[in-house]
Amino acid sequence: MYSYEDRMRAVALYIKLGKHPKATIRQLGYPSKNALKGWYLEYEHHLDLRLGFAPRAPKFTQAQKEAAVEHYRTHGRCVSATMRALGYPGRATLTAWVREAFPETSKAVTGRTGRPRYPDALKKAGVVGLYNRQESAQALAEKLGVCRPTLYNWKSQLLGPEAPAIMKHKNNSPPVPERKELERQLETLQHDIQKLQLEHDLLKKANEILKKDLGVDLQLLNNREKTLLVDALKYLYQLPDLLAQLGLARSSYFYHRARMRMSHKYLIIRQNITEIFEANRRCYGYRRLQASLAKQSVTISEKVV
Repeated sequence: MYSYEDRMRAVALYIKLGKHPKATIRQLGYPSKNALKGWYLEYEHHLDLRLGFAPRAPKFTQAQKEAAVEHYRTHGRCVSATMRALGYPGRATLTAWVREAFPETSKAVTGRTGRPRYPDALKKAGVVGLYNRQESAQALAEKLGVCRPTLYNWKSQLLGPEAPAIMKHKNNSPPVPERKELERQLETLQHDIQKLQLEHDLLKKANEILKKDLGVDLQLLNNREKTLLVDALKYLYQLPDLLAQLGLARSSYFYHRARMRMSHKYLIIRQNITEIFEANRRCYGYRRLQASLAKQSVTISEKVV
């Protein structure tokens, strides 16, 4: 921390040297580059530097402080419960606030102090709720306005420390070997259902696309027809499942798929060649057809023609 005189000396030299921070720091031996620029900006705005440093603003407002102390006082004087409910502050800060608000507290308040007396009816309701709860013990404790450990203390007082913390429910589940067998059968049934659904969808698509009867044998279709069915259903089923159901090799599928793409690529050219061939009494060979296409600015190899 630098004194007022040191900071003014640095700012004056900084201005004298043409606002060159390196030269100023080299000559004075202090401060850092950012600190020097900050001092200069402050001097430029106020034509002076403050004599001391402004105190840091408190992290929590007075209203937040009072709310935390009030929650602590009205909810069983439990530091942990107040911190969980409000989300602030830290344990040390809240303890300091409590000591300031309640000077009679002689020791560090880290848990429940004062031991407020709870009616027996509330204790019994808490224990019954603890065993019959459908929620967490923490949620039940918050509903009753106490800490979670208090519920278990009430359980120990009323039922004894040896009583279990939760009610053991009767296990009606089947034995482990039987359950595993049921799970295996369920998995098999699900697999069979998926297989039947796949076969049904394939037959339906064969009727829609290939105009085949619904009872057609899918294995009797040629590879090109099978490829069409796979392309129609590949967004609903995995490719290996479709290929296996149709008995189509992966290489055959991609071969026919490429052939179909190639046919679509030259569809317009094929129609044009057909028109030229028919218009010339079906007498043109592939070379004259290629020459006619070239006159129409269509470039294509003789092999493709």
